[in-house]
Amino acid sequence: MNPPSESRRELDSAVVNIELTLTSIIQGVALFFLTDNARAAMSVRHWESFLYVVAGLCVIFIFWSRSIIHTLTLIKWPLEFGHNFFYIACALGESILFSRLDNPLAWFQLSAAYAGAVWLLFIYDMRLIRARIAESNNAADSKLYARARADQLLNIWVLVPLLFLLNLGCAFSIWNWPDLFIARGGHICLISIQLASFIGYLIYIGRHFKPIAPLLLQSREAAGEQS
Repeated sequence: MNPPSESRRELDSAVVNIELTLTSIIQGVALFFLTDNARAAMSVRHWESFLYVVAGLCVIFIFWSRSIIHTLTLIKWPLEFGHNFFYIACALGESILFSRLDNPLAWFQLSAAYAGAVWLLFIYDMRLIRARIAESNNAADSKLYARARADQLLNIWVLVPLLFLLNLGCAFSIWNWPDLFIARGGHICLISIQLASFIGYLIYIGRHFKPIAPLLLQSREAAGEQS
């Protein structure tokens, strides 16, 4: 396979910049809604809402970090509109989710819906990984995209489905036993479990990025040598 031309590399760089800008803007919007609703929740002395605020912050951390890794690893020309539309839709989902910091049932229902949207995004983005694998032209690229594919499949088949089922189970529990989980404050246990799962996933992201960081550098160096 021939190395990419100078024009292609310029377009790749432009698309990456667009993606990074979009990610920063939409997560900034989500953070605004989280901050605004957190202030309102705290003002009425719902101190248990603090756990929901921290969980919401973890949602932003997870989406932002995954987006950055995805952009640095896979995003190239041509611009993928469907992928970016998914990002915007997920940001809308986050903003709606953050408006329910004081409503445990709605929080977990919306969390399940949001997890479902993220699940679809992972499935949709497999096409990007297949495209990158097809056009890889050096060993560093092949290793990088192989790791990206393994991570994507793990999320599709294990991690995101578990998160979806967790939120669905929490919502069902609150709906079925409101006296236990609302009147007696049992929802604190549920949000604590969700928060622990988010923290665990953030740890996973950090461990995932550590081995691919040198592969990203090797891939860029190999591309430079081919030019």
